[in-house]
Amino acid sequence: MKPYDVIIAGAGIVGLAAGLKLLDKNPQLKVLILEKEDSISKHQSGHNSGVIHSGIYYKPGSLKALNCRKGYTELIEFCKKENVPFNICGKVIVAADGKELELLENLYKRGIENGLTDIKKISQEELKEIEPHAYGIKAVHVPYTGIVDFKVVCKRYAELFKEKGGEINFNEKVSEVKSGVKLEVSTRESSFTSKTFVNCCGLYSDEIAKMSSGYSMIRIVPFRGEYYKLKEEKKYLVNSLIYPVPNPQFPFLGVHFTRMIDGGVEAGPNAVLAFKKEGYNKTSFSIPDTLKTFSWRGFQKVMSKYYKIGFGEFYRSFSKKAFVKALQKLLPEIREEDLEKGGAGVRAQAVDRQGNLIDDFVIDKKDNIINVLNAPSPAATSSLSIGDTISAEILKFFN
Repeated sequence: MKPYDVIIAGAGIVGLAAGLKLLDKNPQLKVLILEKEDSISKHQSGHNSGVIHSGIYYKPGSLKALNCRKGYTELIEFCKKENVPFNICGKVIVAADGKELELLENLYKRGIENGLTDIKKISQEELKEIEPHAYGIKAVHVPYTGIVDFKVVCKRYAELFKEKGGEINFNEKVSEVKSGVKLEVSTRESSFTSKTFVNCCGLYSDEIAKMSSGYSMIRIVPFRGEYYKLKEEKKYLVNSLIYPVPNPQFPFLGVHFTRMIDGGVEAGPNAVLAFKKEGYNKTSFSIPDTLKTFSWRGFQKVMSKYYKIGFGEFYRSFSKKAFVKALQKLLPEIREEDLEKGGAGVRAQAVDRQGNLIDDFVIDKKDNIINVLNAPSPAATSSLSIGDTISAEILKFFN
């Protein structure tokens, strides 16, 4: 068994950032990242919309709010230093009718509380100056929001991690973690020993947490987000990012328009229950994953609370006409023929036993094991800050 100081499971953006931060702080550590796929960022980190989030949405004082603001600054500095292309293009959050004005005002106040002093409430006329084709009676302009290709960010994290002496083993799926002063981490191919273990397994973080720590308070429920793309001749309709006012009871931001760093424009996503944790197609299905979801008492409670919203998301998934109708709330000129099929991603959404869709990051520490149990958006934006948090806890074992 090859010995290490730290073993990290998962070579997504959080695992890579944690490894990089560890070696920044202590270059003498022997750090190994185990990844079950054949390359980095194959799932959530490589299937997101590429938005650099400002932090406007998150409850002041929450882990999301604190890490997003700190991570935002670190990410921008990193991209500048490492020549990773990005664009701080800003976005507008739009109230389409009078019912949404109070929610928009609350969102504006939350942004101010989170330190976003340059956000601005704008009128319908001012909205037209920024996004001429968007509709809304009022909006909040968020100049901080940007776009980047997080796959490129992950690639540079990995390169720097290896330059500093870190190791990444691919095609190594963790199959067993034996806790103790000296941990034993096994895969189908190999076995390792380590003083500490970090679970950054995203969609499988709940299963690894149960395996390593006996943690079973939450379960990861996969939600697939499906996108359309604006056809080339219709890209002029969107200058930057156009978002609706989100439903405060649901931890998703609603269908929106995002200009990508490559110049394309995505429309979406919806949020449909996925019947496979890594199911990127409508037909993707896994009996074990589905049984784990539906047997979870917490998910059964979620179904009873949100079934109407859920059916609406499924309807939009199978009806392009319904999807377009939702988009027309923000961009009335959009027509079905303006859109072509885009990509999809799967969000690892933590659900507790009480049926709550966990909105904040969840990082659980038990002895010499850290489980990152809920790290959906804005985890990519926050990755260096989350990496700081994880590395600070790990380094306590070596002081």
